[in-house]
Amino acid sequence: MLFSSIPFLFYFLPAVLLVYYIVPRCLKNTVLLLSSLFFYGWGEPRYLLFMLISITQGYMFGRLIERYRPQKWAKLFLTASVLVCLGLLGICKYADFFLENFNRVTGLSVPLLKIALPIGISFYTFQILSYTVDVYRGTVKAQHNFINLAMYIAMFPQLIAGPIVRYADIEPQLVNRPHRVDDIALGARRFLLGLAKKVLLANTLGELTAIFKASEEPSVLFAWLYAIAFMLHIYFDFSGYSDMAIGLGHLFGFTFPENFSYPYLSASITEFWRRWHISLGTWFRDYVYIPLGGSRVTKPRWLFNLFVVWMATGLWHGAAWTFILWGLLFAVLLMVEKLWLLPVFQRKRVWGHIYALFFVLIGFVLFDAVDLSAAFQTLQGMFGGAGWPVITTETLYYAQSYGVILLLGVMGATPLCKNLYSKLNQSRSGAAILCVLEPVTVTALLVLCTAFLVDGSFNPFLYFRF
Repeated sequence: MLFSSIPFLFYFLPAVLLVYYIVPRCLKNTVLLLSSLFFYGWGEPRYLLFMLISITQGYMFGRLIERYRPQKWAKLFLTASVLVCLGLLGICKYADFFLENFNRVTGLSVPLLKIALPIGISFYTFQILSYTVDVYRGTVKAQHNFINLAMYIAMFPQLIAGPIVRYADIEPQLVNRPHRVDDIALGARRFLLGLAKKVLLANTLGELTAIFKASEEPSVLFAWLYAIAFMLHIYFDFSGYSDMAIGLGHLFGFTFPENFSYPYLSASITEFWRRWHISLGTWFRDYVYIPLGGSRVTKPRWLFNLFVVWMATGLWHGAAWTFILWGLLFAVLLMVEKLWLLPVFQRKRVWGHIYALFFVLIGFVLFDAVDLSAAFQTLQGMFGGAGWPVITTETLYYAQSYGVILLLGVMGATPLCKNLYSKLNQSRSGAAILCVLEPVTVTALLVLCTAFLVDGSFNPFLYFRF
């Protein structure tokens, strides 16, 4: 079930909110848990088994780790929890990838497992890992109420695509959170703005990328249009979903961390990854990079640490060589920046901005490709090496057809609208205008999104595959 779907918008969410606010405070977490399990099991109930196993072992080992800390048993229980989490993730997500490559290298024909990837397993696995590690470190106490822990892990607003919410950030809110009208209004507005980003911008830009992949007359210009469209598409797709998740959190009294901060304004790859998928970047920093020693080690070991983190980041996104190469590309770029380029970009931010956008664009071509061959063909085509014409009639047609949406996408990826809103809100007359304009705009966006969803069938979500 997608957030951007008619069943969710007009059936599931209203029903859950109604029951949630009717029941007494002591039952609210139970309502959220049961509704989240229903949400997750929608269409594929078998996925629930993996989630329930992960939750149960996280609860059990968390209690045991706390009980025996700082004895050696605590470390053994932490290791067991990590192995269970990564084992389930590995079997579901990576087993067939490694078997395929093993067969290719050895010439054998080991049968593939062909296990369907449970939706959101990469996200809730990382949440459980951070919880048990933090209990081991003593930064949080183990949760003794199974329902509360299960609700934290399975909570449907952030289950499918994050942000990756750490237990330390949400622990106080599990038992004591306010339900204010202002927060509900803020949540509804944030959700609808995210919905508009997803349905009106991301889906439309996604149509252009699909047209390029199906084209029998590719051109150099069409390849660049595709790369730019996909770059904007994945941003509005993922950040729109994050906005919807944060908005839903407010509806139920939770405050989730921000996940995006206008990443395409970055003047380096280092800055880009501080602005893009923030919860994932900080997770790898705190639970992989720093435990490996971070930058407070010898230079060779530091370079190794960066390599490991970005190899893992690529693999986290998917079991394919395209994702691995994508991760290693950014590892190399970050190494070069930290060794030589960052001081230059600090002085000449414009050149840093151009450089960052260029390599992010190249990286996303790798990210979106079905395999390395397709990725290299597109990259060759972009730079005139695939024998494609510079421009075709088809290219001109789609450039004209999607020109406005591309322009809106570029504008929407900047804080232009946010700054305008803040400036208006600072004056008395502007605030008065917003009091009328804001609810009208939000309502209009809901109506428009509904019309698009009813009329169209193109409504994918990229991060479902992660």
